[in-house]
Amino acid sequence: MCLDIDDTLIDCTAAIRRSLHILTGRGDLWPLWDLITEEHVALVVAGEIDYATMHQRRTDCFLAEIGILADAEQVSSFERRRRELLDHSWQLFDDVLDCLEWLRAAGLMLAAVTNASGVHQRKKIADLGLAPFFDHVAIAGELGVAKPDPVMFHTVCLGLDCAPSQAVHVGDKLDTDAIGARDAGLGAVWLDRDSIGERAPEGVHRVTGLAELPELLVSEYATIGVPAQRVSGTPAFTVRNGVL
Repeated sequence: MCLDIDDTLIDCTAAIRRSLHILTGRGDLWPLWDLITEEHVALVVAGEIDYATMHQRRTDCFLAEIGILADAEQVSSFERRRRELLDHSWQLFDDVLDCLEWLRAAGLMLAAVTNASGVHQRKKIADLGLAPFFDHVAIAGELGVAKPDPVMFHTVCLGLDCAPSQAVHVGDKLDTDAIGARDAGLGAVWLDRDSIGERAPEGVHRVTGLAELPELLVSEYATIGVPAQRVSGTPAFTVRNGVL
């Protein structure tokens, strides 16, 4: 079972909104930040820049777009302050711990999968108490490959010692997470927390919260019903094609 981190488990958008509001005094800048982030992350995925460079360039571009001309030192200072604010703002969505506990009780191997940089993501995972839930953590900034590249998903499956057909990936981005996982041969679940109403494409399941995930796994992937307690270390949750 593979789970994205930002805006799937951790309310990343809310934390970034708060940090930008504090730093700029404006509450309307999240869409601009998100757009600039997507553009710069695409450069990382393409192998043109690394994450450290991306962070600096993204902030420089963002400040210029809102009319703040800053030199390299000022850009670095803004980015450091933003990171400090974020470190005190991360929060899990309310449905995360119950879902993770259910998945672990069901005997499933779990992997966290993210396109962010390693140092920041590992700190978030540890600080929010998520690390004990995961058997494997796959971070694009450490692997040199990112979702939706099939290599990323296949690398995760190797880490879980399972075939792609034996895994399911859950994430909030339709293209990067769900369609990417589907095209890589995994089961695909799109977490549409905002309920935007868009119909999921063929081969992709849609949920609006992680509380819906256990029922989906049981109805679509399990050979038996709600998992029972583990017996002699054997997973109680059996799936049609192996293990999630």
